[in-house]
Parts: sequence; C-alpha cells; structure tokens
Amino acid sequence: MVSTAPPAPRRVLVVGGVAAGMSAATRLRRLDEEAQITVLERGEHVSFANCGLPYYVGGVIEERDALLLQTPQSLRERFNIDVRVRTEALSIDRAGRTVRVRTTHTDGTTCEEDLAYDALVLAPGARPVVPPLPGVERALTLRDVADADALATAVATGGPDGGPARSALVLGAGFIGIETAENLHRRGLDVTVVELADHVLPPLDPEMAAPVATRLTQAGIAVRTGVSVASFTRHEAHLTDSTTVAADLAVVAVGVRPDSALAREAGLEVDARGGIVVDDQQRTSDPAIWAAGDAAVKTGAIDGAPALVALAQSANRHGRVVADAIVGRSTRSVPTIATAIVGVLGLQVAMTGWSESRARAAGIDVAVVHIHPTDHVTYYPGAQQMSLKLVAEAGTGRILGAQGVGPSGVDKRIDVISTAIRAGLSAPDLADLETTYAPPFGAAKDPVAMLGLVADNTLSGLTPTLQWHELDAAMDCGATLLDVRSAAEYERGHIPGSVNVSVDSLREHLDELPEGPLVVVCQVGLRGHVASRLLLQRGRQVSNLDGGYLTWSAVHGTGVSGAEPGRRC
Repeated sequence: MVSTAPPAPRRVLVVGGVAAGMSAATRLRRLDEEAQITVLERGEHVSFANCGLPYYVGGVIEERDALLLQTPQSLRERFNIDVRVRTEALSIDRAGRTVRVRTTHTDGTTCEEDLAYDALVLAPGARPVVPPLPGVERALTLRDVADADALATAVATGGPDGGPARSALVLGAGFIGIETAENLHRRGLDVTVVELADHVLPPLDPEMAAPVATRLTQAGIAVRTGVSVASFTRHEAHLTDSTTVAADLAVVAVGVRPDSALAREAGLEVDARGGIVVDDQQRTSDPAIWAAGDAAVKTGAIDGAPALVALAQSANRHGRVVADAIVGRSTRSVPTIATAIVGVLGLQVAMTGWSESRARAAGIDVAVVHIHPTDHVTYYPGAQQMSLKLVAEAGTGRILGAQGVGPSGVDKRIDVISTAIRAGLSAPDLADLETTYAPPFGAAKDPVAMLGLVADNTLSGLTPTLQWHELDAAMDCGATLLDVRSAAEYERGHIPGSVNVSVDSLREHLDELPEGPLVVVCQVGLRGHVASRLLLQRGRQVSNLDGGYLTWSAVHGTGVSGAEPGRRC
C-alpha cells in the first residue's frame, strides 16, 4: 500500500499590510487554515484607520491607539498570520517565485533575505503627490500614522518660538485637504486652503461646492482658489499670484499616485498613470501575482474604462476577491462607482458616480435635476435643508451620478442613489423606491423620490428646464426671466433683470407678460414647475430654472435686493 503525503501548504506573500493587503490575508485564512501567510509592511503599523488620521490630529479622536485596529501580535494570535513590520519588498524574482526583502530592526540594523511564494499579493497602496516646489521639503503629508505623528508634533512645536504653531497652509482642497484644514482649525490655527482649481472639492460641480467654501470662510478658514504655491519658506508660503500667506506648518494634499515601482521593475503590466493592470479577479499579467487596493487599476462603473480610485471600501472588497481567487472560488471584482463623503464643519458633502462637468466633458447629453428638500418633514422639529443634484443621461434616463450637501440626511440619500446605479435603475425609477418614513426621519415623498419625479418631468419633456450656468446665454438671446416668488422674497434678493409675478397671481397677469421665450424661476423649482405648466398650456415657450434661486445664488450670491423699477407686475 502506497502512502500519499499531504500536499504542501500554500505559501502566500502579501506586500502591504493596510486595507487591501490585510483584507486579503485575513480572508485567505478563513478560507485556508493550512496556508502559510506572510504579510510584509515597510511601516511601523498594520491595519490602521488611515481615514481617521485627520481627526486624531484635530483631537476628535483622542487616543492614538484607537487608530490601530490590529497589531502584528493580534493578527498572529487570531489568524496565525506572520506579520512583519519595518520590512520592505525590494524586488520580485518571477521565475524563481521569490521576493527579496529587507527588514530594519529597532536598533537600526538591517538584514535581507529571499522569501518564496506560491501566490504573491501586491497591495502597496499609493504615495502622496508632492510637487517639486522650492522649500517643499518642510511640507508634511497625511497618509499614515507616522505622518499623523509628525503633523501633531508640528502643531505643538511649529511656532516661530518653538511653541505651538499659529498658522497653517493646506495645499489642495480635495477631501483629505478639507478634512485636514478643518482639524487644524479645530486646534486653533489660522488656516489657509489653497486650491488650483476654481472651486474647493474639485470632484463636485461648482454650485454644489460653493456652500462648502462659504461654510469654511464663515468659520474663519481662508479659501484661495485658482492659485497655487510658488515656494515655501520657514513660516510662510508664497503663492503664484505674488501674495504671501502665513504658514508655520504646511500640508500638501494634492492627490496620490499608485506605488507601483515594485511591480513595474518586475515587468508586470502597469498603465500610463502607474496603476497595476489586473483582470476581474485582481490577477496581474503574471498568473501567480495579484494586486489590490490603491495601486491597482479599477474599472469605472459609468463608462467601463480603467480608473484609479483610492477608496478604502474598494480596497477591502478587492482584497477579499484576491483571497477567493487564490483558493479557486468563483469570484470577480465589480466596477467601481466611486462613492465618497466628507464632513465639513457640520456639513455632510457626498457624491457618487460622475459629476455634470465630467459627463459633459465626455460628450454625454445630460439631464440634470437640483432639489433643496429637508431631511425630514418640516412640521416635525429640527428639519434641516439639504441640496441634492442628480445627473442622468438624456434619452435613456440612466443615472450617471449624484451629489449632496447639507447638515443631515445627505449620507443616506447618496447611498440609496449609489445602490440604484449598481442595480441599473433609471432616474425616474427613483420615484418608485420604497424608503422608510416617519416624521422624525424623512417624508412620505422622500428626497430621493422627489429627484425621480423631477427627473421624470424633465426627461419626458413635460417641463423643459434650464441650468444655472445656461441662464445668461438664454437672456442674451432675448428670454425674459420670470420670478414667480412672492414680492417679499423677490425684494430680499433676486436675479438681476428678472420680472416678478407671483405664481398665485400669474393667471391674472398673463396678458402683461413680455413676448418671446420665458425662463421661470422660484426659490427651489417647485413653484417654477407649477408656473411652467400653466404657461406651456397657454402656448408660451417656457423653461424652468432647475433648482431655482437657491441653486443660482449658491454660485452668484444674493443677486440684488429691493424692487427694481418697472420689474414687478
């Protein structure tokens, strides 16, 4: 009788011990108890909450250890994973299936060795982009725990006299930049945010980002857009418009790029932007090597094109896919929608999918809806107004994206729309969703349903609409802007050149309206819809200004106050 030896345990090396890498390692252990799993992390910490770093700097998260979700010891005890910190992967020998690694010991000494693998997982993450500016070496980034420690130290000792810093400049007004600025402000620093784009949070459309800039300014955070830093000196930053800003400390938050040098040097396929190319099982061009997380190329859900998206949720999901693929389970990565949220001084600012700007740049004919509902019914105490925007493909109604800004309730509405995109629902389909309702939590006609109803009116042609950025051109071509709010609302602030006729008295003044095309505006769009339907049925050429005066004024301010002579019927 011939005895058969059991197969040798699968040897799996994971490069990178944060979101994607640790998700792959722990999922793999749950699938394969016998595998030899080794995780290599060049930093001091693994499985830390990098999304919480700004809040630790700001003192919201008081204990540094709260950021450390797992430790090498805890991972060894629970999952029997060999986690090696301060260990960097130097090179990959694909033919011999080994990785050359260097470990730096706590006393500063180093040693190198070759580790063999049957399966190799690359999850090195992304590195902050640091522009080559004079003096930029004194600027900090915020990507890991060591960065947070350095920034906290700079806050405490970065002042001219070696005491606490008094001023800070944040270069970049994206999600991380805004979070960092808010938390430095919370620590009592005079903060300036500098953004090269023409508005903060560039992934958002300008009218949705405008309330964020207003909130920052009202809090005392200086916002400088359309400009960048030319150079840094010890306690100042010199901007490209020849102005100077006080900056005891500086933080660069202009984005990240995939940390793909190891993969490129090993001859793996890497795209022009530096992302490691993978299939729908996260497998690289080498069948024994997988990649996941910020370094790996994703597939965009809207257009199916390659995308680089640095989000923790995607990293965790794709780490699980890697583990499943290694053990032979049927699995695939789904395209990324890119859904994100940031808190800004009490505001929730969220988005999913594409912005209007991006869709138009891609040549897509879009239908856009703005609404300004409250998070729950107004008769229940505490209702707060939000702004929501839906972007759909004209003709098909396919949902391309959505954005929201407000003190409360934005998160769950954007989550619902993200789910709708994943499910392939159209914009009008949103009107038929069943969401929870009780007065403290929402409305019988939920804001998401309202988006669907307005989208249906727009897409079907029932009520033609005009966007805030199209208004000037329409008026230049002879259209009359008809403000159908009350006289009191009109006098508090209105769009220059508008004629005021309340919707409630509109039927009495039909014969007094100017000839030619009309653009109707109210506060949020609802009364404008009512007025538009009335005028359309009277044979007039009418468009409703989508989102009303609130959307227009987010970008342009309050317009003019008082009654303009001859402009009210």
